[in-house]
Amino acid sequence: MNELQEQTHRLFEEFLSKDYFHPNDIIVIGCSTSEVAGGSIGKNGSSAIAAAIFDGLYPLAKAHGLYLAFQCCEHLNRALVVNREIMEYYHLEEVSAVPHDHAGGAMASYAYRHLPEPCLCETIQAHGGWDIGETLIGMHLRSVAVPLRLSSRTLGEARLNAAYTRPKLIGGERAKYSLDVESALGC
Repeated sequence: MNELQEQTHRLFEEFLSKDYFHPNDIIVIGCSTSEVAGGSIGKNGSSAIAAAIFDGLYPLAKAHGLYLAFQCCEHLNRALVVNREIMEYYHLEEVSAVPHDHAGGAMASYAYRHLPEPCLCETIQAHGGWDIGETLIGMHLRSVAVPLRLSSRTLGEARLNAAYTRPKLIGGERAKYSLDVESALGC
């Protein structure tokens, strides 16, 4: 488990080094601990694997001033475990459930037991995310998600996909997307 925690920490450090994130941004984590162990999603959840991943992510997120949101499985409609602080900061609506290994999943259940003030919210619009084991986090990302390739495409035995989001580009062919003094003076 130490190796998994170190791999998680190293890859999350790489993810954060890309400078796409700012303090108070939300990173959603979808994780199948069964897939990390080499099994099929939803079949053999592991609190030990969840602990290793949580311990690899949480201290770095906290050090960077980021919020983590842990996606539950489909049995809780993919609700998210968050700290109450994030719910209040972003004015999210709380829902009532306590995730456990067979309704929520091992990762969400572990996060619920180890975050300082855990609660569940139904939806979120995160600034980035990690999808560990193809858990389908897209519904919780902002509109324009951009894949972010890391040095490893796996975490344990699970496929790892990462993404950041960017604002929509609007305005059509006449729009400018950076401040250009000469063109601004001509407007």
